[in-house]
Amino acid sequence: MTAIPARKNTLDLIGNTPLVRLEGPSAEAGCDIFGKCEFANPGASVKDRAALYIIRDAEARGELEPGGCVVEGTAGNTGIGIALVANALGYRTIIVMPDNQSHEKMDTIRALGAELMTVPPTKYSDSNHFQHVSRRIADETDGAIWAGQFDNTANRKAHIEGTAKELWEQLDGRVDGFTCAAGTGGTIAGVGMGLKEFDEDVVIALTDPHGAALYNFYANGELAAEGSSVAEGIGQGRITGNLEGAPIDTQFRISDEEGLAWVARLLREEGLCLGLSSGINVAGAVALGKHLVEQGRRKPRVVTVLCDTGFRYLSTLYNREWLESKDLPVFDWLRQDD
Repeated sequence: MTAIPARKNTLDLIGNTPLVRLEGPSAEAGCDIFGKCEFANPGASVKDRAALYIIRDAEARGELEPGGCVVEGTAGNTGIGIALVANALGYRTIIVMPDNQSHEKMDTIRALGAELMTVPPTKYSDSNHFQHVSRRIADETDGAIWAGQFDNTANRKAHIEGTAKELWEQLDGRVDGFTCAAGTGGTIAGVGMGLKEFDEDVVIALTDPHGAALYNFYANGELAAEGSSVAEGIGQGRITGNLEGAPIDTQFRISDEEGLAWVARLLREEGLCLGLSSGINVAGAVALGKHLVEQGRRKPRVVTVLCDTGFRYLSTLYNREWLESKDLPVFDWLRQDD
């Protein structure tokens, strides 16, 4: 086994995450399904990549100066990534979150030394939406910048220059399809753009949860949402700055129940403890794999993102009472006392 060389500093730990073939999804799809293990980043999620690029970009443009502050509105994982990167570079952090996100994310942000404000969840058009609140705080705070992950294209640049290149190299220059859900849109747009630079024939598919509007946009040209989802950090109702020009070739809509089924299988069969966004992504990868097989592609390779660790959702996704309160199926091992 070749030893991994020492990193120059802690920020070099972000990215270059492992890629793993997923046995169950591959068997289901009839092709090779791979998961990019983004929970291996220091902040245990894919959002570390965007956090690093956004902060470095603000430094390069002279907007963020020594001793400054980074403010962001987030479902949680970007806030965790920003707090870690900001700590390493000597900046303060203020995070605004909807108060319906997992307690584990909130506790983690506080534990990292960031200032946390929670607000009720509301529509983006409402001035009290968490993104708008965070922007006002940044405007009112001396030496602060607003990260603006949804429209700040340094986000997708992290995936054009990093994630896409890593995937291409890890699969020896043959990727047939990539899919994931969109929150900010940075991951799917950036990976899609990066992979298309290597091979225009790579199929980029959106995996959209219920309650989001992007499936209808890419399928029918209209932003329209149907149903709802409890998945955190994914689902979007507008075309963000990061999604503009995203090379989406096809799209799938995935229910929470289907995503949860894959969360359960990946834990029980393969020892991966993941969040619901990862389960939805894997379900989308299976759908894309079947689609490519039906098209006649020979042994296609499909990649998706395993966004974060399931340990971030112990009070929600892995809690029987919470699942029952949402009318969602309860994992069988949580029913052992029945």
